[in-house]
Amino acid sequence: MGNSSDNDNTAGFSILNPDSGEFEPLESTPFFRDLNLDQVIDRLTYKWGKNVKKYFRYIPQSPGEVSYRRDIYRDIKKDEVYAALLKFTEDLEKTESIRREKEKVRIPLQRNVWQIREVGSYCDVYEELAKSLESAGLTSGGMKGFLSVLKEILESGGYRRMREQIKKVIDEIRKLRFVITYDKDRMSVELKELEGEGSYGRMLREQRGGDVRNLQNPFIADSTLTEMEKSCLEIIQKKKPELFAMIERTAEMSEGYEKEVLHRFEREVIFYLSFRSLQLEMEEAGFRFAEPEADEDKKMEAKGLYDMALAITNHSKEKEVVPNDLSYEEGERFFVLTGPNQGGKTTFARSLGQLVYLAQLGLDVPAQSANVHFFPDIQTHFSVEESVETGRGKLKEELVRLAPMMEEHKQGTFVVINELFTTAASYDAEIMGRNVLEHFIALGCMGIYVTHLRELCSAGEGVVSLKATLDDHRVQTFKIIRGEADDTACAENVVNKYRLTYEQLKERL
Repeated sequence: MGNSSDNDNTAGFSILNPDSGEFEPLESTPFFRDLNLDQVIDRLTYKWGKNVKKYFRYIPQSPGEVSYRRDIYRDIKKDEVYAALLKFTEDLEKTESIRREKEKVRIPLQRNVWQIREVGSYCDVYEELAKSLESAGLTSGGMKGFLSVLKEILESGGYRRMREQIKKVIDEIRKLRFVITYDKDRMSVELKELEGEGSYGRMLREQRGGDVRNLQNPFIADSTLTEMEKSCLEIIQKKKPELFAMIERTAEMSEGYEKEVLHRFEREVIFYLSFRSLQLEMEEAGFRFAEPEADEDKKMEAKGLYDMALAITNHSKEKEVVPNDLSYEEGERFFVLTGPNQGGKTTFARSLGQLVYLAQLGLDVPAQSANVHFFPDIQTHFSVEESVETGRGKLKEELVRLAPMMEEHKQGTFVVINELFTTAASYDAEIMGRNVLEHFIALGCMGIYVTHLRELCSAGEGVVSLKATLDDHRVQTFKIIRGEADDTACAENVVNKYRLTYEQLKERL
């Protein structure tokens, strides 16, 4: 803050990247749409603005970066810290409103005061934040590091000089009192030196008595002054030239007062606050979240996992969301999930992709508990329709999208595949499906493959079969368990869905 010669060694500090480097958000990636993450992020941006979206379009590239964020989020979840940061963003918006009004001002005399008010407000916001964070018991390296940077700025000589000067000017402006007198179409302005503070109306009543018009401070009453207010300022300037000279000097010294490191914090902290606010909203509605472990020596698993996007949608419609458990045992790389139509297979696959995504961002996950391994990227391929624009059939559209996924040869990613090759002959679909699984397993990837082909359940080492289940009445339970789906059950499910049982046909015929 302030135009000073003090060294600024903190410009690159970040609460998202431990190495303080900038990152390029992913401009376009299929997994946002496939996993319905765009719906979750749209919910965040509705309240917090579109600028927050880019921070959700980047996946940390190392376990250390994930751990750095997770520690910070643990701090931000503390009630005292969260409340302080919410107030910080609200107070910043008040400062921003002063800035917006200042931009409308065209009179230099008035604009200088708006500039000083803006900087004074900004200083107040950060001083209060520093005080709140100091008493909050921070434990993360990221938040403690930011507090250290902030205190270094607040304690710097340039900041202190600017802060003292701003306070002095504002105090002088607050003490300024004047009386406007009209007499035979003439206006005179008389300055009044009063002890203490008070409104113009109070001062005028004390000086003149009776009912008087309560004028506002002409410096800040409005960004556009009336001719009378302009005249008042010009007269006061002539009567108090030393005050206006001080105002001008202070406004000049406070130009460019913002530090980039603080501006970066303002942008980045919204990433955590936006998700935390949605998490609290969902927890109040009964949904559970957990801080995931990241132990590579333990199996990857989750209990009570659910689709966050579906939960947001279904809660508004008062519909149930069914949670599921999962675990990759030692040596297991891919789930192959089969079962009846509309049995919850795609929802389960999406919830698994969302689990990995949110864990990689360093945030809490929609589950009772979870241990999630590190993955440098997420790749998805969901069933597509024929393209009217290209004239390609469904199978070709699927292959066109699948090809770059396999050609990139990304090591160790998490892969979600949903209903590939449904228009191909079963024999061809099985061969292609096996090749896809073998390709990603050879690259050290993990994931899930939703399919109607039971043959893929035994596609090779590292593949484990899951199935969507039906209850005793052959109705979908939306529960996913280990095992191969029963073809008879799947067929009966379709028959019941379309009312084609013997009794139903007999009744209709």
